[in-house]
Amino acid sequence: MKAPATVRLGVVLLCHGDLGMAARLARIWTDGGARVAIHVDAKVSGARAAGLRQALKDCDRVIFSKRHRCSWGRFSLVRATQDAAAELLARFPDTTHVYLASGACLPLRPVGELAAYLAADPDRDHIESVSSHDVGWTVGGLNEERFTLFFPFDWKRHRWLFDRFVTWQRRRGIRRRMPAGLIPHLGSQWWCLTARTLRAILDDPQRPAFDRFFRFTWIPDESYFQTLVRRHSTKLESWSLTMAKFDHTGRPYSLYDDHIDMLVESRCFVARKVWPGASRLLSHFPLPDQGQPQVDPPQPARISRIINQTVHRRVLGRPGLYMQSRFPRKDAENGKTSAPYAVIQGLSDIFPGFEDWLRGHLSCQVHGHLLGPEGVEFAERARIGPGAISADPLIRDRDPQGFLTSLIRITDRMQAFQFSPRDNQALNWFIATDPNAHMLVVSGAWKLPLLHSGMPFDDVRRVFAQLQRTELEQLEVLNSVWVRARLHHHDLGEFLLNPRPILQDFLLQIDPHSAPVTMLPAMRDLTGLDGMLRRLRNSGLRPRLTGEDLPPIELLTTERAAAE
Repeated sequence: MKAPATVRLGVVLLCHGDLGMAARLARIWTDGGARVAIHVDAKVSGARAAGLRQALKDCDRVIFSKRHRCSWGRFSLVRATQDAAAELLARFPDTTHVYLASGACLPLRPVGELAAYLAADPDRDHIESVSSHDVGWTVGGLNEERFTLFFPFDWKRHRWLFDRFVTWQRRRGIRRRMPAGLIPHLGSQWWCLTARTLRAILDDPQRPAFDRFFRFTWIPDESYFQTLVRRHSTKLESWSLTMAKFDHTGRPYSLYDDHIDMLVESRCFVARKVWPGASRLLSHFPLPDQGQPQVDPPQPARISRIINQTVHRRVLGRPGLYMQSRFPRKDAENGKTSAPYAVIQGLSDIFPGFEDWLRGHLSCQVHGHLLGPEGVEFAERARIGPGAISADPLIRDRDPQGFLTSLIRITDRMQAFQFSPRDNQALNWFIATDPNAHMLVVSGAWKLPLLHSGMPFDDVRRVFAQLQRTELEQLEVLNSVWVRARLHHHDLGEFLLNPRPILQDFLLQIDPHSAPVTMLPAMRDLTGLDGMLRRLRNSGLRPRLTGEDLPPIELLTTERAAAE
């Protein structure tokens, strides 16, 4: 049996932020037997850089490389890596592997386990290297054009010039040529290369030409080594050993104390990027050495799945959740509401005690007219609703959509409420286009309370005309092709002829465990309805929404008696 190879690990540490954390991480690497070359961004003050040197002055395995002023997306990051790697290999020539990390990359497992893992296949290079022609690797940026256009301007500091120059080059049809022998590849900035491959890249006779080309590509730290490794590597694993996860904009996620369990389960060797204030996480990792190195590979599937779900939720939002920091565009919401709910229109006008009767048949939370003009009629007429929602109509009417979506989201029971043309009509389109809405609409039922209201006829006519006009406008919405609600629409005459089956079907739809409808609630007295409608017609007002031919009151009374 072949004895395992001896791995002498070198680490290039790129630092620009929290140098105290960088010193701590450098000691973790050196205590594990690695040699470390630290590059400190030239934008960091000399005093802070001197403090880092002082903190590590007793570590004879730590060297400091020539400093460069680094900018995101610029070749300076590649130059800093090249110089630090060259100095590391010159100072420690017996180094077998070089690991590129940042000052926020935390080793999760003992450094000895990483060395043992590399020793199991000592000639393999670990670097994500994906062909830019075959796979869209980038997130929210340029893919192949980063190689074919010139990028002399800094994307962060000179964004206007950057965008205008890209547009100008596209119009002129400018297309740079890739140096002979290179095929563009992209991948994670963080890699682990064998010293043989890294020396071949650094000592390549054509390196000056390669450097000139990549100096004007965009984000070359994600393409320089990823491309050149294909030229020199004899055995390549296109996978980074550093777990670095990014959001939908391409920004890296920060790791906090509550990620400890998932990171342990991932069995990854290194994770980026750790929040400097995550004290419990920093003290928990790297895991203690168990004596015999474990060489099992990383298993980041679960944490990757959770992060992907997080990205999905962040992009789409939670169903029915509206908040100041992420208010969706109209019709681009991830669900208008978070759960099904029921809107019942006209039944409380036909049956004065309908709300109490309905509460006895459903397990839902049954409210009165939530959008009523005088106030919010929560169940049991509570002044403060679920989730401390106010019953004040002025507060509700400032944001009716927020009122309804919050009520549905804050409760764990299905919500059912009454509706009428007398109520606030601001949510007609919202409810009609919401797939979570179950609607039972009996049009024309608002006429019945006017029948024995005792108001003068002129007032009855005025209110009748106003409510009829309001409901006609609502029905234009309900009859549109954009309706997504589960709508059950009946005119008053149709419903009065056959109320029990209509109610039973609707209740079973919103609550399959609802009690059977054996008895209907007491119906409002319909005596005089024909006369009121005739008098309105004779006064010049055309009553509508009752049904083409309203059955005689005697027939309705007979049908009701048979139903009961």
